[in-house]
Amino acid sequence: MRAEAESRQRGLFEAEESLPRVERLTPESHENGPQAIFRTVFCELRPRSPIPPIAIEFCRFANANAFIQLKQGRIEVRITDVLQNAPEDVLEALAYILLSKLYRRPVPRESSHRYRRYLLRKDVRERISHVRRERGRKEVAAAAGGTYDLDEIFDAVNARYFHGLMARPSLGWSIRASRQTLGHYDASHHTIVLSRILDSADVPRLAVEYVMYHEMLHIRFPTEHRGARRCVHTREFKTEERKFEGFDEAKAILKAL
Repeated sequence: MRAEAESRQRGLFEAEESLPRVERLTPESHENGPQAIFRTVFCELRPRSPIPPIAIEFCRFANANAFIQLKQGRIEVRITDVLQNAPEDVLEALAYILLSKLYRRPVPRESSHRYRRYLLRKDVRERISHVRRERGRKEVAAAAGGTYDLDEIFDAVNARYFHGLMARPSLGWSIRASRQTLGHYDASHHTIVLSRILDSADVPRLAVEYVMYHEMLHIRFPTEHRGARRCVHTREFKTEERKFEGFDEAKAILKAL
C-alpha cells in the first residue's frame, strides 16, 4: 500500500520514463510558439528525460493566473489570456517558474524577476486591473453589520482625518470571518472590505475605525511600483498611519483577537 501511494504521488509531479508519444528536444531546436518554449525549458531542466506532450491553453481568467499539472502523462498549462501576446522572454520566464514548481526545483531568480517586472509594467497592470473589473466578482456582505455600520464608520474617519474630502468607495463586510486579513482595499473594484470578525460588540469601535483608516490610506497612497518591486506601505503611508489617535491601543486590540 505504501509503495502504491508513493507511486501515485510521484505521478502527480513527474512523467514516467516509458510514457508513449514522447520526443527529445535540444535547446538548439527552439521554435516559435508557447509549446516550443515550454519544450525547450523542459529540456533545460530535465535533459535526460523524454519530453511528454505539452498542451497550453490561454484562458479568460479574472486575474493574472497560470496553472500547470501533469495529467495522464501530459503536461497541461493554463495561462491568463492577458499574457497571450507577451514577449517570448516573458513566456520563457513563466515556463521556468511553472516547470520548476511542477518538478520541485528552485525557481531561477532571473526568471522570477523578469516575469514579475513584466507584470508590474504600467500598461500590463492597467490591463490586469481592467480584466479584474470586467470578469471578477467582488463578493461582500452589506455595509450595515450586526454591530457596526461601515458607512457610518467611514464617514466618521473621513471627517476626522481627511476633512471629509475622500469620496466613499464601495464598503462591505467579508463573507467569512478572518483573523489573518482584517481588511483590504481592492483598487480594481474600488472597494474596502473589513473582516466580519470585527463586527462584534466584543471589538471596541477604536479597532474598527483603525482598520478602516488603514484601508483608506491605501486609497490616498496607492501602491508604488519600482522595477520588479511593489511597495504597498510607503514611507508616507506609515507616517500618516501613526497619526491615528489611539494607534498603539488599536494595534494591541487587534493583536489580541
